[in-house]
Amino acid sequence: MTDKKLQKLDLNLLRVFESLYYERNMSRTAESLYLTPSAVSHAVKRLRDALQDPLFERQSNKMAPTSACLRIAPQILENLNSLRKSLQQFSDFDPLNAEQQFTIAVHDALEPLYIPPLFQALADTSSNLGLACIKLERQQMQRQLGSGQADLAIDVAMPMQSPVNHCRLAADRFVVLKKKTTKTKETLTRQNYVCARHLTVSNRPTGRVIEDITLQQQSINRKVAIRCQSYHTAKAILKDQDFLLTVPELIGRSLLDDDLQILPLPFDVPPIEIHLYWHENSANDSAINWLKAKIMQLSESYG
Repeated sequence: MTDKKLQKLDLNLLRVFESLYYERNMSRTAESLYLTPSAVSHAVKRLRDALQDPLFERQSNKMAPTSACLRIAPQILENLNSLRKSLQQFSDFDPLNAEQQFTIAVHDALEPLYIPPLFQALADTSSNLGLACIKLERQQMQRQLGSGQADLAIDVAMPMQSPVNHCRLAADRFVVLKKKTTKTKETLTRQNYVCARHLTVSNRPTGRVIEDITLQQQSINRKVAIRCQSYHTAKAILKDQDFLLTVPELIGRSLLDDDLQILPLPFDVPPIEIHLYWHENSANDSAINWLKAKIMQLSESYG
């Protein structure tokens, strides 16, 4: 690159470079930066011209980085992060006067537990504070947080390494949700549980769900008759059919109504932990630190 081109290089182009490097997709890059696809395409064209390299080449439905791109990307991304950290130190977040839109990646099942009270807390603080939720992609959490697509993430405890940090929000025991019967006091035995027809919730068509991992550690094997995508669908099925739904108690109580009941598991299993996740790039971001503190404060009631 010539000195003249270097002097004219728009730093906003580097944000496009960063996002496309993480996303490997033009459309998702446009969405994460709130740009049109044509604007992203034009930015990439300018970068290619300035750096005299294709940078990204289409392979199937992905934009794969070239060897030159892979060589320069780590230093560019590190410098961008350093610039962000430096700029964050010049201003402190004032929740009463700031105009801020926060974005949280959250698992579908946890959204009803954490987002309504958080939204109310933001609304009570200032009408200029906004909140958006996006679908959590567990395998892509680092990308979602590192690219700025999400400020924070909320999900069950998972093994994570730097640059993603996390802390516990709550620990929750598993319970059984089922249709009410005419019995005055219904109990559930280990044998009844194993022999019953079970219902489970997952957005994946196959594979173990979170409670199966815990149950199999206790040598509990059950027969799952129905697998659906949402807890609201599961609730509708439970109200008409004699199935058992094993869920964390917080989720179970959010689904409870006059037709359903919660029973304790007839054996001991470890509780499930809910964690808050963030990227180390945001360690000095006073706005995100304020939001983290607010979420942790709201979570105290969950135990």
